[in-house]
Amino acid sequence: MQRHGRKGYAFYQVVVADSRAPRDGKFIERIGSYNPNTNPATIDLNFERALYWLQVGAQPTDTVRTILSREGVCLKKHLLEGVKKGAFDEAAAETKFQAWLTSKKESLQAVRDKDREADRTANKARLDAEKTSNKVKAEAVAQKKAALTAEAARKAAEAAAASASSDEEAVVPAPETAETKG
Repeated sequence: MQRHGRKGYAFYQVVVADSRAPRDGKFIERIGSYNPNTNPATIDLNFERALYWLQVGAQPTDTVRTILSREGVCLKKHLLEGVKKGAFDEAAAETKFQAWLTSKKESLQAVRDKDREADRTANKARLDAEKTSNKVKAEAVAQKKAALTAEAARKAAEAAAASASSDEEAVVPAPETAETKG
């Protein structure tokens, strides 16, 4: 595997190389790529070329062996060796491989569906929590507005009472004088 990408965000090229070559050095053939940064990890593999190299004796590293196993290359190699030994014919080997491939796809789809459902549940829970939080905030704001409105109404009533009492004092009849009597 050749490492590419920046620090902390590596992705790898799956290559066939001489065991004496450096990790990121000279290689014979690039047969795929592996990106562990996605969920699930993205594997792009040339199945036929990987199978060919395994059949001619290439020794994969532990990580590449895991990738090849996951993609079914190791199983296909095993089945083809069974055909060579006469344990079963090529059609039976292909049937077994297709059955494995179908079950693998179904299990991967089940895992993806489970992850999507978990995401939906988490999103729904987050939305419900946000709605509850917003409702509490709205109630608090409504109480503040009601208190401010009551305070403003009380001040307006006091101002009206104060202005009414000052008007009553201003309306007090003036003492009669000789000019007003006549």
